[in-house]
Amino acid sequence: MKSFRKLITSSGKEILAGRDENSNEELIKQIKNDEIVLHSAAPGSPFVNIKAENDKITKEDLKEAAIFCAVKSHDWRDHKKDVKVHWFKGRDIFKEKGMKIGTFGVKKFKLIKVKKKDIENFVKKFSNSRLKNQTSKIEKFLENKKW
Repeated sequence: MKSFRKLITSSGKEILAGRDENSNEELIKQIKNDEIVLHSAAPGSPFVNIKAENDKITKEDLKEAAIFCAVKSHDWRDHKKDVKVHWFKGRDIFKEKGMKIGTFGVKKFKLIKVKKKDIENFVKKFSNSRLKNQTSKIEKFLENKKW
């Protein structure tokens, strides 16, 4: 699972996301029938998988996974507006002969509209945490440095 992006929800659930068409292909192969999967309504996003039993997933977990999917979508990159995200179960995914690598069909799905404000807050939160983490590493390095 090294090739996937990872996020832990506020409730501790692991979320995996593809990085490109090849890792999307690998991600779909490891999804269980009852696991929840997300993808932007418009083409060009990672497939996102919540690694938990369906009955243990909260609305907040689903929202956080949808935001994670939206942040990495071409729709967000190109338009910086609300992003529509489909969510569905693993059993609803299919692949027909001739479909490109990383491309799949979905039999049935539900829709989440991810608000621009939520995406911006997510980006800000993780930009700040990365900056804090990097600053902490620099401070530790400087503390251990003998001048």
